[in-house]
Amino acid sequence: MAGPARGRSRRATLFRALLPCLALVASGEAPALAQAVTPDLFSPTRSSQITTPDSPLRRTGIGAVDKTGNAADDTRLRERDTDTPAPSRIGQIPSYGLPAASGAADIGYDSLNRRRKKPKYYPGQVKPKPPAGPGSPPPPIATNTPLRLSIPPSESANKAPIPPAMAGTVAGQPLRKRLRIDDDPFGPVGDYAGGFLIKSALELSGGYDTNPGRTAIPKGSPFYVIAPEFLAVSDWERHALVADLRGSFTGYGNTFPPTDGTIASAPTNVDRPDFTGHVDGRLDVTHDTRLLAQVRLRVATDNPGSPNVQAGLAKFPVYTTLGGTFGFDQNFNRLEISGGATVDRTDYQWSKLTDGTSTSNDDRNFTQYGGVGRMSYDLTPGVKPFVEGEADNRVHDQRLDRNGYARDSTGGYVKAGSSFEFSRILFGEISIGYAARDYADVRLERLQGLLVSSSLTWNATPLTTARFYSTTSIDETTLPATSGVLTHVYTVEVDHDFRRWLTAIGRFTWGNLDYQGDNRRDKTYSVEGDLIYKLNRNLWLKGTLRRDWLDSNIPGNSTASTVVMLGVRLQH
Repeated sequence: MAGPARGRSRRATLFRALLPCLALVASGEAPALAQAVTPDLFSPTRSSQITTPDSPLRRTGIGAVDKTGNAADDTRLRERDTDTPAPSRIGQIPSYGLPAASGAADIGYDSLNRRRKKPKYYPGQVKPKPPAGPGSPPPPIATNTPLRLSIPPSESANKAPIPPAMAGTVAGQPLRKRLRIDDDPFGPVGDYAGGFLIKSALELSGGYDTNPGRTAIPKGSPFYVIAPEFLAVSDWERHALVADLRGSFTGYGNTFPPTDGTIASAPTNVDRPDFTGHVDGRLDVTHDTRLLAQVRLRVATDNPGSPNVQAGLAKFPVYTTLGGTFGFDQNFNRLEISGGATVDRTDYQWSKLTDGTSTSNDDRNFTQYGGVGRMSYDLTPGVKPFVEGEADNRVHDQRLDRNGYARDSTGGYVKAGSSFEFSRILFGEISIGYAARDYADVRLERLQGLLVSSSLTWNATPLTTARFYSTTSIDETTLPATSGVLTHVYTVEVDHDFRRWLTAIGRFTWGNLDYQGDNRRDKTYSVEGDLIYKLNRNLWLKGTLRRDWLDSNIPGNSTASTVVMLGVRLQH
C-alpha cells in the first residue's frame, strides 16, 4: 500500500511511476509493497509504521493529549490531507488550565504518583522521621533552601536583623541555641577590673518640699540631692566578695528661724547626709563548710519630726554606726546551720545650737555585742523553712543619760519562717516572731512586741512586678521614762513597664511607732509615684511625687508634707 498523497494530481503522478511494477506484482503469489523515497519520509510529523503502539514517540489519536500537553490533532496533519474533513467537536470534553502535576518540579507533590527525586540531606542535618500512621502530618522536605519556622510578628517586631550564621539559617549548619534574653536591656553594663565586675551610678535631683522640717507649721523650701552608688561583685570560681555602697546628701535652699522650744521643732539648717554600705565575704573551706563575714557602715541623722530632736538646734547631729558579723555556714545534707558573732558601735556628733554653743551626745553612744544563729532545712527545692534567734547586750559610754536613766540593756529575738520560690513567679522570705529588751534601770519597763519580717516578690506578668517588705526594729530614745521605740514598717510596691524604656513605680508605706513607757503613739503614711524614662543604658530621667503624713496622738506633733522632684541618673 502506498502512503496517502496530498492531491489527485499527485496521486496520478505516483500511479504512472508505479506502472512498471504492477506486472511484477501480478506475477507473484504474495503481495509486495514498494515506495519511492520522498522528502516527507523524513518529516518529524510523519507517523512511522515500525513504532510500537505504546511508545511515547507515537502520536495519539485525534482529540487526545500528548505527553507535552499539546492536542494531537495538529493543524499540520490537516494541511497534508486537505480531503480529510476537520474532526467534529461534538461530544469531545475540552481541557482547561494546566494539566495535573505540571508544576510539581522535582520534589513537589505529584497527583499522578510519578517518581520524584529523593531529598538530599547535608552532613549533620537531622533526618525527619517517617509518618507514624494514617492521618499523621507528612515529614518536612529537605531542600537547598533552609526552612524557616513560622514566628509570630510579636516575636520579631522591632528587632535588628542578625547574620544567617548567628540565626542558624545556613544550609547544613546545625541550629544555634537562642541567646538568653536580657532581663534589663537598659541596665548598666559595668566594667571588669581583675576578677571584679564594677558598676557605678550618680543621681542628681532637684525639687521642692512643702515641709522639710516636718513641723506642725509647715514652711517649704527647694532642695537638691546628690546620690552616688558603687557596686563591686567578684567573678571567682570559688569564694565571693561583694561591696555595695549607697549614699546621698540633701541640701535645702532656705533656713528656718529658731523654734520656741516645742516638741515638734526643727533646726535652722535641715541639710542632712544618708549613707548605707556593706562589704560581704565568703570563704569556701569545703563543699559544705563556709566562713562568712560582713562589715557595715551607716551614716544618718534623726528623722525630722522625731521627739529625739533637741530644741534650738542649728543643724542635725550626725551619727555613725560601724559594725561587723563573723560566722560560719555548715551543711549536713539538707540541713543547714549558720552562726556568727556581731559587734556594732554607734557614735553621735555634738549638737550645735543656734546660740553658738554645743552640747554633748555622749550619753547616746553605745556598743552592742551579740550572737545570732539560724537553722534551716531544704524541705523541697522551692521551700526552705528556718528558725532564727539573736541575743545582744548594749553598753553605753555613760551609765546615766541626760535625764538620769541607766540605758544599758540586754535583749534579743526569736522568729520562724520560710524562704520559698515558685517558678520565679512568687519568691522571697517571710517570718514572724517575738522581740524583747530588758533595761538596767528598774524604772524602765520591758520593751517587747511582735516581730514581723518579710521580703516578697511577685512577678504578676512579664511587665508587672509587685513587692512587699516589712521590718521590725527596737530603737533607742532620749524621752524620760520611755524604754524605747518598737517600730513596724510595711511597704507595698508595684512596678509596671509600659515600654522597656518607660517604667512607672507606685509605692505605699505605713508604719507604727510605739513609745513604750510613754503614752505616745505615732503612725506614718507615705504615697509615692515615680516615672522613669530610660534614654539608654547610661542615662535615665526620673520624676517623683510623694506625700508624707505623721499622725501622732500628742497635740501639735502631727505633720504633712508634699515632695516634687525631677532628676537624672548617670550610670555605667
